[in-house]
Amino acid sequence: MFKADLRAIRFTLYDHLKVQQLFELDAFSHLSREECDAIIDQGLRFATEVTGPLNAPGDRAGCGLADGRVTTPPGFPEAWRRLFELGLMSFTMPVKAGGFGGPRAIGVVLAELQSGANTAFQMYPGLTHGAADLLETFGSPLDHERFLAPMLAGRFAGTMCLTEPHAGSDVGATRTRARHLEGDVYAIQGTKIFISSGDHDLTENIVHMVLARIEGAPPGTKGLSLFIVPKRWVEEDGRLGEPNDVTTVSIEHKLGIRASATATLAFGDGGRCRGILVGGRPHEGMRQMFRMMNGARLAVGVQGIAVASAAYLNALAYARERLQGSSVRHFKDPNAPRVPIIEHADVRRLLLEMKAKVEGMRTLAVKLALHADLAAALQATDEGRAAYHEGQADLLTPIVKAYCADQAFRIAELAIQVYGGAGYVEDHPVEQYLRDAKIFSIYEGTNHIQALDLVARKLQSRGGANLASFLSEIGEFVERHRARPGLAAEVGALGEAAGALQRAGGALIEFFTSGRLEQVTLVASPFLEVMAEVTLAHLLLDAAVVAEAGRAAAEEEHHQEEVDFYRGKVMAAKFFVNFVLPGVHAKLAAIVGADRSALDIPDAGFSTAR
Repeated sequence: MFKADLRAIRFTLYDHLKVQQLFELDAFSHLSREECDAIIDQGLRFATEVTGPLNAPGDRAGCGLADGRVTTPPGFPEAWRRLFELGLMSFTMPVKAGGFGGPRAIGVVLAELQSGANTAFQMYPGLTHGAADLLETFGSPLDHERFLAPMLAGRFAGTMCLTEPHAGSDVGATRTRARHLEGDVYAIQGTKIFISSGDHDLTENIVHMVLARIEGAPPGTKGLSLFIVPKRWVEEDGRLGEPNDVTTVSIEHKLGIRASATATLAFGDGGRCRGILVGGRPHEGMRQMFRMMNGARLAVGVQGIAVASAAYLNALAYARERLQGSSVRHFKDPNAPRVPIIEHADVRRLLLEMKAKVEGMRTLAVKLALHADLAAALQATDEGRAAYHEGQADLLTPIVKAYCADQAFRIAELAIQVYGGAGYVEDHPVEQYLRDAKIFSIYEGTNHIQALDLVARKLQSRGGANLASFLSEIGEFVERHRARPGLAAEVGALGEAAGALQRAGGALIEFFTSGRLEQVTLVASPFLEVMAEVTLAHLLLDAAVVAEAGRAAAEEEHHQEEVDFYRGKVMAAKFFVNFVLPGVHAKLAAIVGADRSALDIPDAGFSTAR
């Protein structure tokens, strides 16, 4: 059963991160907190009443492929229709394109609710949104008329087509070819695999965003161009034409997200597939596609948060109800009453770890989106502040994608542990959450690719200014609160961890300058994990400071439920700093120590087994 904690979500949005500041800027002045709250409420109702009940049945039914056509599970086409009637998918799209022009910070919450209720279903509108955003940014006015408007209306869906059979993450090895026909129209021929939402029965057309190499283009990513390749051709006046020689060869039978059709697509096997060069600009495919990829990376991080939150809240509900054993305070008394397992210390530890990580990750994702909102809103009036916010969004993107993806799987595993044997069977939702979550660390750029992006590009971007601003924000927080009653020790621990992170960054620079690139790639993933945990510790402690003020006010009003809510925020921060953050020092010591054992072991030394 899908569960969400709107009180915790609104605390993050308004009490902690002050997202309402956006409504004072011209870019978002047409909206208000009340309107955004109403949309969030609407999104929660849709998730609870429509897509949530389809999650487990859809997982069991999966998708089917017969006579070259994919069918989604029962209820999905109707859910798609209702989603677009509500307009939820277009909330963050610009008003001029037909959207609401809403902040991404609110969009993150809407996406969390939809992904938490039914990750597989959300894949279809999520990819459509990404493709629509790409077209709105780089497409021509005619592209907008032919494709963007029908996508926002729910008549067309969208995908992104990068991966090919001979190359997984190596996009530069793309072999799909484009041969010029006339104007911006090209003949497309090639095969793409692992295409999420690659085919389905939800819409009358699917718009594939396909990376291909124009004849004569240079090798590698610099020679790639991006094409609009509809499943059915669309005439310039918007009428649907003939099938466009896009064939669904097969769909995958997967560990999780089984109701999301993951397809192998053949383009142009019959020599009749046509694509439209995006914006009429050749050899800019990777620059254009990165718009969609970066959005997808944030979206995957939000998927991780969504599934982790759903797993945590279900485990919490189970722990409150499940009677097992007596209290440890009465362990010698065989007649002692059985107690809910939430009274057992180890279960409380598991639950608080889940709570701290879920709430910290949600704050991280909303903060990234808020940076992006502020960067866009301030671009015309304050280029300096806009550049700062854009830099912070860039820096945090690989962290959100990788850390939240990894932790979704681990938090789902902890949820199963809380359930015990009951969590291992299909009677409860947590085993599906675990299966669904595994893909998050793999698609939209594996987590190691995110780590390489962080250490090789993002740390050095703008001459290191983005990282310096990130560390400065933490340093200022530590100085401001290092003597705060009740949190002084934890704030001090954050300062020590941030200092160790900075030293590890220096070690990475030394590896680069001395040509030890293998060492950089060896430690990139643990470095990202450490940076993520330092970030979460900062955000959780910052939230705890806000919560302390709220708790004092609630105590004066004798509002016990609010007092407990705020105490939960403080306890989550203290737990994370005392149970999770100490681990960063061991990982940082390993990074700085530059151990080479994983590099120096001979291939045959891994095992004699063949």
